[in-house]
Amino acid sequence: MLATEPYPQQLARWPRQGRGILAQFDANSIIVYQAYRPAIGHFAAENGYFGGPFKLTRMTWIKPNFLWMMYRSGWAAKEGQEVVLAIRLKRTAFDQILSQAVHSSFNPDIYDTRETWKKAVQDSDVRLQWDPDHDPKGNKVERRAIQLGLRGDAIANYAREWILDIQDMSDFVAEQRIHAMAGNYERLLIPTENVYPVTNNDVAVRLGIDHV
Repeated sequence: MLATEPYPQQLARWPRQGRGILAQFDANSIIVYQAYRPAIGHFAAENGYFGGPFKLTRMTWIKPNFLWMMYRSGWAAKEGQEVVLAIRLKRTAFDQILSQAVHSSFNPDIYDTRETWKKAVQDSDVRLQWDPDHDPKGNKVERRAIQLGLRGDAIANYAREWILDIQDMSDFVAEQRIHAMAGNYERLLIPTENVYPVTNNDVAVRLGIDHV
């Protein structure tokens, strides 16, 4: 079961702007979120890995920030994203993902030339995007949220080797969606998240992280 906490209490301690990884984690694991159609989501939750109709040939995006997943899935109301999964990954695997991540668009502050960036994209199985984070109603905030795209060996390892367990949290999302849409934030529970420490300074700089 995920640890949860009222949204206002978490908002008070989160960074208000900049790039940092908000996540629920412990010494050995970290939670990431994905939303799928029922056939994929139910198979994963029941079996503890991704298989069945899940395609290893398509890039898959993981999000450690719960509210970012809620924005993208419309609190599990969008077609094809009805089943929200909390995937507990090995923390060593997540750190490996971060070490391999390459920005999905050219960033001159990180890459010397566009050609250098293109080669990095070609050589890596992990994509990185920083997007505006959103409040529970879907309004943009100044803080940025990370999402990571996996392909190739990364997605193959993710689907089976790196997962500790998978929880279908769709019922929880449906319960909390009522409070989110009503703006009843005092009653809104979300998974407890804090800034994830990226201890490798070279990785933190390359990812463009402000809060480590």
